Amino acid sequence: MKFNFISLFPSKIEAYFREGLQEKAIRRNIFSIQVVQLRDFANNKHQKVDDTPYGGGPGMLLKVEPIHLALQSLGEEKGKVILTTPSGIPFTQEIAMKLASAQSNLTFISGYYEGVDHRVSEHLVDIELSLGNYVLSAGDLASVCIVDAVSRLLPGFMGDEGSLSDESHNVVDVLEYPQYTKPSEYNGWKVPEVLLSGHHAAIESWRETNRKRIDSDKMRNL
Repeated sequence: MKFNFISLFPSKIEAYFREGLQEKAIRRNIFSIQVVQLRDFANNKHQKVDDTPYGGGPGMLLKVEPIHLALQSLGEEKGKVILTTPSGIPFTQEIAMKLASAQSNLTFISGYYEGVDHRVSEHLVDIELSLGNYVLSAGDLASVCIVDAVSRLLPGFMGDEGSLSDESHNVVDVLEYPQYTKPSEYNGWKVPEVLLSGHHAAIESWRETNRKRIDSDKMRNL
């Protein structure tokens, strides 16, 4: 599976995949990435890829032509084209699982400034995804987050495949149970006794009981 990124800042994206589990997965050919510099497809000597919106208004929009040419440069390796935008479908673990299981290459268009010429959405994009109801300064981060979530679901990525099935959000609307490690007591804060018991049935029962939904009490601290 190959992930393509169309970006104004390729080094930001490439840096993420040079370390950690992602870098190891690339070395083992679990997936690959390619970053396309959008400015290479500008039709002017200053490599300008944005312009003012028709009808007036603040900010600048990415132009449709360089994005179209960048997509064409990828040929058949383009796969599904995804635009990261605040107005897109909220990205979820379910969507990540569907994208991973489809085994289709994915190409991400990162938005900047005030956004992207709407003809990109109308004619060039298969899916529009959003990380949430907030605005980032650039779409690169959203694209990388989505690829991180999808790539770790690919066969061979995780050393222990069983850990995937027990993660938060793999069961709809349910989060993972609390987990603890050594020492069993620190600063007067103790690990629940049942987890120290070695009684597997009791531990499983405790874990199931203590699986959490989003804690509204913690939300009040925001």
